[in-house]
Amino acid sequence: MAKAEQKRGEAARSEVLDQLMAVGRAHSGVTVMFHSAVAAKQGLNATEEKTLDFLQRQGPLTAKDLAELTGLAPASVTGLLDRLEAKGFVRRVKHPTDKRRVLVELNEDKIAELAEFFEDWARDVVEACEEFSTDELRTVIRFLSVMSERQRTAAARLTG
Repeated sequence: MAKAEQKRGEAARSEVLDQLMAVGRAHSGVTVMFHSAVAAKQGLNATEEKTLDFLQRQGPLTAKDLAELTGLAPASVTGLLDRLEAKGFVRRVKHPTDKRRVLVELNEDKIAELAEFFEDWARDVVEACEEFSTDELRTVIRFLSVMSERQRTAAARLTG
């Protein structure tokens, strides 16, 4: 009997993992499309918009830091920063302690224009979370944290 229960448990886990992969793919798709739509409202592409998000969360960074965070090649980051600077979203400034280095910082006024696009979405997220317990949300946070690190590693493998 124990062997039959083990097989049922393995089959159930396999089914749940298949569902998780399917839901993850669907979520990834709608996430990319959402960020592409937000970016397009400001004349950006999704990579540019997410780079601005990194800068907003991390503060001023070097191009090398951005290459590591995004998984993009250094030459790609240079082009990305050139485009963002030309559009007025970032500026390059001298590093405060190392004059050989350059930091990329946000133009806060320009970034404020993007915030309005996320306000409705933030309300939707809070509303959706009402149907989950605090412990369930902690599990989601733990899962997303692990998966974010795994995906960052996977991206680095692709670009490295």
